[in-house]
Amino acid sequence: MRGTATLKLWLAVAVVFALGCATGAFLDSAYRLRAGGARSEARGARRDPEHMFEKMRSELNLDDRQAAEVHKILDETRNEYRNLRSEARPRFDTIRQSARTRIRALLTPEQQQRFDARTAELDKRREAEENDGRQ
Repeated sequence: MRGTATLKLWLAVAVVFALGCATGAFLDSAYRLRAGGARSEARGARRDPEHMFEKMRSELNLDDRQAAEVHKILDETRNEYRNLRSEARPRFDTIRQSARTRIRALLTPEQQQRFDARTAELDKRREAEENDGRQ
């Protein structure tokens, strides 16, 4: 009788512990998902040229003439950055591809498949970020 009660007690403790772990994991996951989304939104707002301009205009209390000139300067600068990225991109791509080729040479065929899938996903994400930055 005493052994059964002890077993039931330990079983109850184990169930409570498992439920606590599951709850903790769920809450951690929910927190990370929510925090990651907030960071992503904040990053998007920082990259938005109009948001950046309006914030500067407000913080510096620019008059209409100043605001027009600052807006023009920001547009010109953004275009210069785009041109620079376009000029430099082929060099970055060459270096990236060289590194990938060297890494692939070290891998087994199975590892190469996983590596290729991973790099394809990274390329897709990079392209999406670049497209977001152009708008």
